[in-house]
Amino acid sequence: MCAIGNQGRTRSAPRNRRALALQCMSSKRQEGKRKRKANELILSADKRTLANQRRTMTEHSDLLEIVRRPLSPDVQLEVQASGEEYEQVQAILENEECKYPRLWYDGTRNIAIVAAPPSALHAAMVTALLSDISRAVVRQPGLSSEISNRVYQWAEMGNTRGRTTRGWDGAIQYREGNRTTLMIAVEVGVSQSYESLRAAISWSVCALRCRLGIAMCIREQGRGEAPDPPQYSSIQEENAAVDEAEEDFRHQLTERPYGPLVRDGVTWFGRLERVVLETYRAPDENITESMVLDPSRSFTIVEDGEFVGGDVPPNLQEVVLGDCIPDHILDGDEIVARPVKFFRRDWFEAQFQAGMVRTAGNRMRPRPQ
Repeated sequence: MCAIGNQGRTRSAPRNRRALALQCMSSKRQEGKRKRKANELILSADKRTLANQRRTMTEHSDLLEIVRRPLSPDVQLEVQASGEEYEQVQAILENEECKYPRLWYDGTRNIAIVAAPPSALHAAMVTALLSDISRAVVRQPGLSSEISNRVYQWAEMGNTRGRTTRGWDGAIQYREGNRTTLMIAVEVGVSQSYESLRAAISWSVCALRCRLGIAMCIREQGRGEAPDPPQYSSIQEENAAVDEAEEDFRHQLTERPYGPLVRDGVTWFGRLERVVLETYRAPDENITESMVLDPSRSFTIVEDGEFVGGDVPPNLQEVVLGDCIPDHILDGDEIVARPVKFFRRDWFEAQFQAGMVRTAGNRMRPRPQ
């Protein structure tokens, strides 16, 4: 009888284990459901909080109201705002995954800076400056590819120091393993006040401690009241009309290299009033983040629709290899001080005029709502 009893218990053991396994799986499924439900409740609560925050802010936030307005390219607006209000509006933009407008904050003045998307001219000149400086570095005689290949171009990005968050238009950085050093920061101002442009490039030099700041200030003469773009029946018609207009604009540039660009009696890009290229350096180590620097060099390139920059030095009298690559990487003071020659009239005019044409063409397209 004992043998029979033992066989029964032996046969029942696998069934018990299966039952325990099924019970364990069921418990895990129930636990998973509870966790998913809890996460859904948390996410739902976060969404409700954000929605409530948005509704509350909409009632009284000048900053959120301005961020919601359609902004013309290159426009920068300064709005008095607390740090808390800035963070709340920034959270709303991030939740909506908005690339533009960009939102920065000047903690020393309690000012939020609303930056509209760049125009084609703005973007073209940032890219041109970064690319030509980088190419001039790579072409330096005697510089190994191992060193020159660590020079990187960076597009617009934000940086925070203390209570201030700002962005640069572009930068040249040098990478050593997992360490990146900011060497040159670039700012281009189109329809931006000169004071604002100086403050932006000064912050990169003083707060971020870049070796050199380069700023280009572009002034387009007033075009009068901004015309409404033409109405098109289809995207194909729009593209064809803009392509035809841009070809006409290129022809106009052969006679008027710096505008205006006119189509059917409407000025889509005004005559260039002035283009100035400047460099900025920290005068010494005793600098503060809020300092606004004077330029170390300033060159007028275009004045009243005419090129006047024939005597601008190719390295702006000061851009050297040590501005692009840290001194300890280079061998000898002579190499550190070697000029980086990147500025040429043919390069400047080709890039600038292409940006003017694209900007004028984009102004003929319907504005996003």
